Amino acid sequence: MSLPSRPSRRVVLTGLSAASLAPLLAACSGGDDSLARQAGNAGGKNYIAGDGSVAEFAPAERGTPVGFTAELFDGTPVSGADLRGEPALLNFWYAACAPCRVEAPHLVSLHERFAPQGVRFLGVNVRDTATTAQAFERTFDIPYPSVEDASGDVLLAMTDHVPPQAVPSTLVLDRQGRVAARVLGAVQEGTLAALLDTVVAES
Repeated sequence: MSLPSRPSRRVVLTGLSAASLAPLLAACSGGDDSLARQAGNAGGKNYIAGDGSVAEFAPAERGTPVGFTAELFDGTPVSGADLRGEPALLNFWYAACAPCRVEAPHLVSLHERFAPQGVRFLGVNVRDTATTAQAFERTFDIPYPSVEDASGDVLLAMTDHVPPQAVPSTLVLDRQGRVAARVLGAVQEGTLAALLDTVVAES
């Protein structure tokens, strides 16, 4: 199926705390998104941001392919197996998560760059109704689909890679469906592009 449009060692490439996102908010959010402006102040906002750590895993350290079953908001079934054969990106998000709003334009830009190279993008919405999720997607012109995971089943299947409280988080999968890289927290476009370049270049 094609989607519609603890390894022993890790290499830490860069880190970015939630607080250090504050200077980036106006540029990333257009300056008028009050939720995005909260990204540097998670206290009381009903989300726990990731710690900003970025890890890349060598092919021999990637373990087994990720496994999950879910449905897109339109009811189309999706599984981990559907992502195999090409590199893929999994992004965990929900609409009221301020860092998710900060990173959304970066993910759109990365999709424009890497989808033509065969990289499959899939969102994992961990909280919202279809109406709320679709409003977010319209606001940010998200071009790729998301699965509905209010039950937490997909997130639970990924607990070896993504702490349940760390949203947003992003996984980069190689062609075998194994986790090649992980970002806990809002993505930095240049860093994630480098991680995607790596898996695209692998034979």
